Amino acid sequence: MLQAGLMTTRMTTRDVITEKLTKAFAPERLDVIDESHRHAGHAGARPGGETHYSVYIVAQAFRGKNRIDRHRMVNAALASELQGGVHALAILAAAPGEAEPDGD
Repeated sequence: MLQAGLMTTRMTTRDVITEKLTKAFAPERLDVIDESHRHAGHAGARPGGETHYSVYIVAQAFRGKNRIDRHRMVNAALASELQGGVHALAILAAAPGEAEPDGD
């Protein structure tokens, strides 16, 4: 798309999620994974994906908060995405120094 001689590109949903969570929480670590390919043909899946995500976020803002409050904080930061095209969001939110998840 050309606009006034400049080329503009649409941000992916993953990029939008990353940007919003970074602005909201200034995380020490943030991993946003598009898992839409694993849900092809399932409810909420669309051709082209960008519907199912997994988020791992470590931020000071989560210190002293329980899991439900942490999820509510992330969901609030991503409210428009969750009301729009994002069908599923798996969240692992931690405060600095808490155990990291197993795996990658």
